[in-house]
Amino acid sequence: MRLRKVRAAQNGELAVNADVIRKIAEVMLSGSVPFPEIVGNLIKEGVEYYHVNYVTRSFSFYGSGGGVVVAPLVLEGLPDVPTDFNVTELRAAILDSQQNGQKFPQFCIRATRAGVQSYFAFLRGQRVLYIGRQGDQHVEWFPGAKRGDA
Repeated sequence: MRLRKVRAAQNGELAVNADVIRKIAEVMLSGSVPFPEIVGNLIKEGVEYYHVNYVTRSFSFYGSGGGVVVAPLVLEGLPDVPTDFNVTELRAAILDSQQNGQKFPQFCIRATRAGVQSYFAFLRGQRVLYIGRQGDQHVEWFPGAKRGDA
């Protein structure tokens, strides 16, 4: 899996280490590490949020310093995104991941079948914004997150 630097941070350097982010993306795709550990590693590497796009089959990782790293999302059996957005199916997939340790590849397949075309995982904000093809949205807070006034 090759990552490319899309945009350097404002100070002229990439804010995140592309090689390390590449390894984390590979681990995500393998499903071998629990999601909370992946989140911790991404935060440690300076990733503020990431975007998963099931239409373009790509990850984009955004560093707090402005750098962006893009990686392919290669998953066997990933279906095309249906037109309709099914929040009930999406919530079931999310809960299965949180409570039963569902692996990332299986979550992606289920989320896509539920009509998710992409999502943004805001690590510092502790929430995920899921988006459907018709603009439907669902926000899911990380377990134990403080919602504040957001």
